[in-house]
Amino acid sequence: MSRTFSSWLSGPESAGPHPDDAAPGESLGLPASGPGSLAPMWRRVLALLVDWLVAYGLAGLGAKAGVVTPELLATVVLGVWVVLGAAAVRLFGFTPGQFACGLRVIPVDGSGDGVGVVRAVVRGLLIALVVPALFTDVDGRGLQDRATATAVVRSR
Repeated sequence: MSRTFSSWLSGPESAGPHPDDAAPGESLGLPASGPGSLAPMWRRVLALLVDWLVAYGLAGLGAKAGVVTPELLATVVLGVWVVLGAAAVRLFGFTPGQFACGLRVIPVDGSGDGVGVVRAVVRGLLIALVVPALFTDVDGRGLQDRATATAVVRSR
């Protein structure tokens, strides 16, 4: 079976054949709408923004206390974001931003109820690289979700 990918530049039509009546996530066994359906891109981006602001706030507390120097602030923010995201996805199935936006991360390979430590860390690191998240499949899942066999779905 061939895997098709597209980029945000070429649009979803370039990802290869996909029936017009098929809902995103149908091939994964997910519902077309409502709880458990694939999350739209705008909600995922909004959740990412909220998570980034939380990481900035926590790193800012460290800078205010004198633990983090201004030169290292951006690196500390990235580190806090990756650790917070991986830990939250592993423990709860969602990051703070995903919780606020009504999203959660689920495994799609039938391996259990939650996302494991390795998957959560790999997924966070791939998102931190930015580029994998720009390439999506016909369902709108980024390379980080394809590589870790996960999906971001609506929780409510």
